[in-house]
Amino acid sequence: MPPDLWQFLWGQMRRQLRVGMSKPGEVLNPLLFFVMVVTLFPIGLGPNPERLALLAPGILWVVALLSNLTVSGRLFAADFEDGSLEQLALASHPLALTALSQVVAHWLLSGVTLTLASPLFAVMLNLPVQAIPVLMASLLLGSFSLSLVGAIGAALTVGIRRGGLLLSLLIIPLYVPILVFGVSAVSEAANVGDPMRWLALLGAFAAGGIVLAPLAIAAGLRISLDS
Repeated sequence: MPPDLWQFLWGQMRRQLRVGMSKPGEVLNPLLFFVMVVTLFPIGLGPNPERLALLAPGILWVVALLSNLTVSGRLFAADFEDGSLEQLALASHPLALTALSQVVAHWLLSGVTLTLASPLFAVMLNLPVQAIPVLMASLLLGSFSLSLVGAIGAALTVGIRRGGLLLSLLIIPLYVPILVFGVSAVSEAANVGDPMRWLALLGAFAAGGIVLAPLAIAAGLRISLDS
């Protein structure tokens, strides 16, 4: 990768991180959403430790998916509104790589933060201790894939007013395989099984996504800018 392109992408990612950190609500809102939902489940299901432990993998992963969905729609919105997105599309650097740098920044602020906080939520739902490292690994890999898929939907709907419903319809079907792999990995670990095949599938999904998703994101952004 040419040095000037690397510096440009690094600068873009740092800019997105600074913008995200300057708006703490965008970082904290997914965590608060996670806390509220995880807190409500024991109230609704009853304080039965065995039942909570059985349902914990599915609960944690579904809430993680919904948390990602709540923030994905704003991924390119600020750049679209102030005209920065058009300048990035006209720049000499590939738009796909520029979009990827923004997705990585988004993942660092949302997915990694959620992963670091997940042991607390796991304890709240009585998830077996041996499953917590697998939960963190699955969320780390899965949240990156969720961010890539969410970015594709955000790129296609960035120019649409109140496109949240359309965004959900576009990307939730693509979220399902990631959800299945993540829940299966944590369930295997909770039942003292071997979660590595499910983690490998999550890794393969993330590796494929990092190659293909930026191209789809760039195409979606160009369609939104031309419409």
